[in-house]
Amino acid sequence: MRMPLYLIGLGLGDAKDITLRGLEIVKRASSVYLEHYTAILNDTLEEMEQLYERKVILADREFVEQQCDGMLEEARTNDVCMLVVGDVFCATTHCDIYLRAVEKGVQVHCIHNAGIMTAVGISGLSLYNFGRTVSVVFFTDSWHPSSFYDKMGENLKNELHTLCLLDIKVKEQSIENIVKGRKIYEPPRYMTVNQAIEQLLWLENEKKQNIFNLDTLCIGLTRVGSPDQRVIAGTAEQLLKVDFGPPLHSLIVPHPGQISEMEMEMINHWRIRD
Repeated sequence: MRMPLYLIGLGLGDAKDITLRGLEIVKRASSVYLEHYTAILNDTLEEMEQLYERKVILADREFVEQQCDGMLEEARTNDVCMLVVGDVFCATTHCDIYLRAVEKGVQVHCIHNAGIMTAVGISGLSLYNFGRTVSVVFFTDSWHPSSFYDKMGENLKNELHTLCLLDIKVKEQSIENIVKGRKIYEPPRYMTVNQAIEQLLWLENEKKQNIFNLDTLCIGLTRVGSPDQRVIAGTAEQLLKVDFGPPLHSLIVPHPGQISEMEMEMINHWRIRD
């Protein structure tokens, strides 16, 4: 009898945001893995294990991309869970796991949950008026990618808002350590709203396409789904001065011509007060 691999969304806040169905499956599963590099929860691993009454195995980037065949083999004969922060398919990584499981003849069942792509509705903006979501990645000394800036420009031309998902660097190796084959990892880094705005301003200065400037209306969101979530609206210049606190952060750049009266009321509710 084939047993399934369960992909279970955890929502955005903490371990308590799991659905009742998801929790029932976790409690009876033979192994429980937590995908641990595309997003983070506010709970520690110990708090999660205490709540779920199960040992939770961290599945980092190396495990997910190179070593998950063992998990898939186990799923042939046992109930196995992979827990995913947010919704199951918010990252292409999870689509890859799904397809690899199917190729191996493993059944896959999905338990969905809240994800950032819909939770940004807290901003007040209609989800129907968002364009392509962009990923803002960290600049390096020699690399200044601009695809997110260009896609934001395309959204503006199409009168659509832009959701910016900000970079996460977890268990990353330096070039030197990769070359030397040393399993030494850099400290985790999580991009802030402030850093994203600084990079957009840098690109605007370089490209001069009038896509983003200090007067651009922005909405910063942090720890969405948590009790201490923050939503702050204002100009890019105003948001640069805000301490948004711990991760994770997201940024919305609205199209000024696609904001209804009710949406503006919500934005004004979140607007920073000088």
